[in-house]
Amino acid sequence: MLICRTILVADTAAPWRGTWEFDDGAFMNQASHYVDLIQWLVGPVESVMAKTATLARKIEAEDTGVALLKFRSGALGVMEVTMLTYPKNLEGSITILGEHGTVKIGGTAVNRVEHWQFADYDDDDKRIEQAATSPPNVYGFGHEAYYRNVLAVLRGEARPDTDGRSGRKSLEIILGVYESAKTGQEVPLASAR
Repeated sequence: MLICRTILVADTAAPWRGTWEFDDGAFMNQASHYVDLIQWLVGPVESVMAKTATLARKIEAEDTGVALLKFRSGALGVMEVTMLTYPKNLEGSITILGEHGTVKIGGTAVNRVEHWQFADYDDDDKRIEQAATSPPNVYGFGHEAYYRNVLAVLRGEARPDTDGRSGRKSLEIILGVYESAKTGQEVPLASAR
């Protein structure tokens, strides 16, 4: 079982923010990195069911939503997203509940291991204490490494860390969330086949 919470404050001051044409809503804008992490950690998503709403922001797209993810492995996951926190970002977390272990990575930028417990010991368990960071904001440190890789690729010094195929998987999940919220139906995903 996977639980993901993205509970953020979003800047909607610019007129294009929260529009379907230029920005979309909480899932596409605020939660896309968590969708990346989910499919990378747990594997291909087979189908999604979702509900979304625009509860308080004056935007076209959703400011809040939930999605049920069914993974090809048979695992189930729940994703909760909102941009209605007060007065600042509350958390971005991923919890994996398993038969032989439980992990929760949280903090404002998925920057702190909050729970790490497994039935069997592994030497890598000692490294968990070193994994916590203290980022200056919700964006953490990931963007900097990404841009360094892009520049190195453009200079011919490295291979891309990510490609269009991996991004497409996450985009397909988010578009499936939007389709399910619109139709009220479970949406199968092509990339899981």
